[in-house]
Amino acid sequence: MNEFKPLPRDFYLSSAGEVAPELLGHYLLRRTSGGICGGPIVEVEAYLTDDAACHGAVGLTPRNQVMFGGPGYAYVYLIYGYHFCVNAVCQPAGVAEAVLIRAIEPEFGLEQMRASRPVKHPGELTNGPAKLCQALNIARKLDGTDLCDASSPFYIARNPGLKAYRNAQGSIVTTTRVGITRAAALPLRFYLAQNKHVSKPVTVSCR
Repeated sequence: MNEFKPLPRDFYLSSAGEVAPELLGHYLLRRTSGGICGGPIVEVEAYLTDDAACHGAVGLTPRNQVMFGGPGYAYVYLIYGYHFCVNAVCQPAGVAEAVLIRAIEPEFGLEQMRASRPVKHPGELTNGPAKLCQALNIARKLDGTDLCDASSPFYIARNPGLKAYRNAQGSIVTTTRVGITRAAALPLRFYLAQNKHVSKPVTVSCR
């Protein structure tokens, strides 16, 4: 896995709405004592600064302070009291935007991921934001992790075969976000049309 390099910090300088679809196909990688775990990102959601569903919309708080820092850091938060979600922070410091990683295709370290998240069906391992965090052991204590540093506990790496991977996965689908009530109609969820690890595929127009 040494050949995989983190995406540079300037990759995250744009709006989350622009960064989100560009993340598809790149690798979310977790470093462990047993090696690297993770795989290609196949589903994401963007949360924008003027978006009522964005955690940064309420202003700076102890929970969301990483969102107001520089780009290329992980915002990890707790939902429902026991599930975690991981986001990639976008935009310059002071602008709170992030991309929620909703699903990955499990490719590396499968045995370790299955040990962390025992499931009967392989497709259930990482096909949701809380599921992938459980499989990769990503918790709130990793909030603020530098996604641009290969020595971090986890990071996002460039897929050198990105073009071929995306071509094999079909078009990028753009649709509304799921599991929210505020600003629910915004078309800010993106996923790879033919990937079997997407959490909730729908029939909509493609990019």
